[in-house]
Amino acid sequence: MDRRKSNIKDIAKSTNLSITTVSRVMNGKAKQYRISEKSQKKILEVAEALNYIPNQIAVNLQSGKTRTIALIVPSLMNPYFSRIAGMINMKLQRMGYATLVGDCNENPEIEEEELKLMSSRNVEGIIIAPCGNSSDQLMHFQNLKIPVVCLDRYIEGLDIPFVSTDNYQGAYQATKHFIKNGHTNIACIQGIESSMPNKLRIKGFKAALEEAGIKINSISGYDFSVQNGYTETLLLLQNKPKPTAIFAMSNTIALGCMKALKEYNFRIPEDISLIAFDDHPYLDYLSTPLTCVAQPVNDICKIAVRLLFSLINNEEIKADQVFLQPTLKLRESVKQLN
Repeated sequence: MDRRKSNIKDIAKSTNLSITTVSRVMNGKAKQYRISEKSQKKILEVAEALNYIPNQIAVNLQSGKTRTIALIVPSLMNPYFSRIAGMINMKLQRMGYATLVGDCNENPEIEEEELKLMSSRNVEGIIIAPCGNSSDQLMHFQNLKIPVVCLDRYIEGLDIPFVSTDNYQGAYQATKHFIKNGHTNIACIQGIESSMPNKLRIKGFKAALEEAGIKINSISGYDFSVQNGYTETLLLLQNKPKPTAIFAMSNTIALGCMKALKEYNFRIPEDISLIAFDDHPYLDYLSTPLTCVAQPVNDICKIAVRLLFSLINNEEIKADQVFLQPTLKLRESVKQLN
């Protein structure tokens, strides 16, 4: 059996048409060069019969485009960012684009290396949720005319389009829900203190407490990991009096909280109430379904892709700083005290 891959020359030979005509049809330029429908049909039928697969490298060299987009996220171990990666990859696939995914492991130095790597791959655009302050690197891409869009996290003062959740409002509403249910001793376990989402969530948390005249008792934590939630919850359980509620600034932090509470036989919500920032399908199936601030992940991904392709196609962008409203999903993890 002949296992040689068929090429454009084979199609030209089988159809008695020129290589140029076949190439134009296979590259979607039949209308531009006024190639008859009869010839188009003949070429496409023969291409299918020969199982013709275009040489993508050759196509890229000819067009000067790689049809590849870079996506750089802080951590694929974080369920939120793994969902984002999956959704963006799916949206780009439908558009005929490949996705190069870079995982920074919440390390700004790795992020800089990933950005350099993506530049060497001649990507057509970059979607990034920055874990550090790579403003010089991102501006370098802009100077090279490579479109960049920030997603979820963004760098304040940097003129780059972005889409994010209204983190302030999400944290404000969650804290108000605690207060509405009679909680006044509310602890907060934060993520990376310098990240923009964390800053805004803390701001919303404080605003709700101050508005209600409640003292801010505890804000602790250092990153968005399960370990952070676990360690900080163990420390909170040593407080006297213990908090009646914990606001975890991510669902991974909340998992660590639950692990610590279970180890010391504290029940949710009977002993301590808990709300997480970020939703995930598994939160519905816990022994106590967890109340959370749900981010509109699909819309975030859709808008990020739309912004990027507006830049790629040199289209006017009407709104380049987009904040989407989160939703407080009420489940069963907050006890009513009043």
